[in-house]
Amino acid sequence: MRTLADIEGQIKKELNRIRPYLNAEGGDVEFVSFINGVVHVKLLGACMGCQAMDYTLKDGIEALLVEEVPEVIEVVNDSEVGENDVFE
Repeated sequence: MRTLADIEGQIKKELNRIRPYLNAEGGDVEFVSFINGVVHVKLLGACMGCQAMDYTLKDGIEALLVEEVPEVIEVVNDSEVGENDVFE
């Protein structure tokens, strides 16, 4: 069984593989956390507010991570969570 540190390390490695493609379009991705199979990221730069953001997240980042990291089941964008959002 792999440790959380091993899983997060592989996630970060895979994110670094896609980073140049995002950077080429003025965007970036930041790893936030990995909780219960869900990777939390922040899309940055030109990715913020881009109409293709959902496609980048699900068809690009999530597809790669689900394929390469067996423990990953989903990727969510924490960039959309504002400071004033209240969770109950």
